[in-house]
Amino acid sequence: MRSLEKFSLEGRLAIVTGASRGIGAAIAAGMADAGAKVFGLSRSGTAPDGVEPVSCDLSDDDALRRAMDAFAKHHDRLDVLVNAAGISLPAASAADELDRFRQTIATDLTGVYATVLAAYPLLKKAGSGSIINVTSINSVRGFPGNPGYVAAKAGLAGLTRALATDFAADGIRVNALAPGYVATAMTAASFADPAMHEDRRRHTMLGRWGDPHDMVGAAIFLASPASAYMTGQELFVDGGWTTNGLAVSTGDKL
Repeated sequence: MRSLEKFSLEGRLAIVTGASRGIGAAIAAGMADAGAKVFGLSRSGTAPDGVEPVSCDLSDDDALRRAMDAFAKHHDRLDVLVNAAGISLPAASAADELDRFRQTIATDLTGVYATVLAAYPLLKKAGSGSIINVTSINSVRGFPGNPGYVAAKAGLAGLTRALATDFAADGIRVNALAPGYVATAMTAASFADPAMHEDRRRHTMLGRWGDPHDMVGAAIFLASPASAYMTGQELFVDGGWTTNGLAVSTGDKL
């Protein structure tokens, strides 16, 4: 196989959750451009051009099983599963803090595991499947005001390593893609606030927020034969956020 052909997804079947917007939509469209037949699962049942939309509430186990059963009627395997669906529910008050924590864990961690279990028989049939869990810089850094999201993403990073161990014998690779601050609906409030926007921009080495399309190259790499010897890893695509030890101005020294 020629070097560039290793990055091709031609002929592969992929499911991307959270494909209606943001990072999930960008990854779904990017994988379709790379040659994959992509099915985009979302509660709204919408997806980018070139991606087949599938309406599915991932918090509903029965709906998830029905979606996978419907897929299995027409396809004998699944090559790629991208778990990009997620929520962020900062506590509005002490009264709702625990409930929001539970909701976030249920969607961002338990919901991902439920999706993986539902898709596992099809991934096993592929013999060389790839699971990509979208985590966050929150998986390794502490952030204020949203313990459920931080805990869920740290848990998802751990789940990625656990599943990589469990599924290796089936030829299924499991990795995580960890975005930094990306301009999406989830981050719209901090993106629009001048002080918060600048604080986050300055913390990166590259001096800018991420765009959903910045995640596409890494996702294609993790899905493709180019990463055939890579599993159990978390790939950070964060503009240097997690490496940066000090958000500095020009001319600052240690």
